[in-house]
Amino acid sequence: MRLAFIMSELGSGLRRNLTMVISVILVTFVSLTFVGTAGLLQMQIGQLKGFWYDKVQVTIYLCNDVPANSNCISGPVTDDQKKSIEGMLESAAVKPYIENWAFESQAEALGHFQEQFANSPMVDSVEAANLPSSFRIKLTDPEKYQIINETFSATPGVDSVVDQRKVLEKLFSWMNIATYVAIAVAALMTICAALLIATTIKLSAQSRTREIEIMRLVGASRTVIQLPFVLEGVIAATIGALLASGAVWSIVQFFMGGYLASANSGTPFISTMDAFKIYPVLVLLGIVLAGVSSAVSLRKNLKV
Repeated sequence: MRLAFIMSELGSGLRRNLTMVISVILVTFVSLTFVGTAGLLQMQIGQLKGFWYDKVQVTIYLCNDVPANSNCISGPVTDDQKKSIEGMLESAAVKPYIENWAFESQAEALGHFQEQFANSPMVDSVEAANLPSSFRIKLTDPEKYQIINETFSATPGVDSVVDQRKVLEKLFSWMNIATYVAIAVAALMTICAALLIATTIKLSAQSRTREIEIMRLVGASRTVIQLPFVLEGVIAATIGALLASGAVWSIVQFFMGGYLASANSGTPFISTMDAFKIYPVLVLLGIVLAGVSSAVSLRKNLKV
């Protein structure tokens, strides 16, 4: 009986306040879309960093079948050249600047490439022979990169010496700024959503003052009286959160995985499977936001 009454009151409230309910849905949708976008940006930064950013500071690329400079005119790096480079890495002149190093074969480079660029359209067209083998080096002091560059750049068998962190530092800096902006806008929109939900529930309760008085007289409990109002906000916010989840999925599927991946084939982008981690967070945030806002509003404006 109580459940039937609560559902009846809920349906009545949704019909009477349809315009305000739609407003709550829209503002929740917009605010949580910004929250989801901020989450996507952070996931994308992590994807870009990946294996080579966090673990490697300097990469010595070795010559392969496609010569890129005068060091590679004689062809791909030979075993003797590779051993010579290993000896230089372990030499007394260079070793103090190196924390650790590892050799990556062409087959291993292909495996890492396929892992990093799983969402790129070019992943199936690249073979191991297209990628150079390399020495991945972590320096004790990143500022000493120039010493490694001067030592190895002219060494036979070496194609190039690249400081990966220097190359990506500005990109990640701008992406972090974009994330902070998205978080700030998301926080502002979330506050707006909370205020709108609270106002909607307050007006809904005030429009049914007479019904609430009757429920008090017949002995209805505080929970039975307040629950329909809380559920109104929760349902509207949940719909908004689901729409925001759909918007986040669309951003990943069509913008990041479609347009950006096609225009930047050399850049790894997160997939829709990665984005699935965000959807439950958005829905839960929407429910909590509506529940807390509604409860606070009723406590201040509906004396039971």
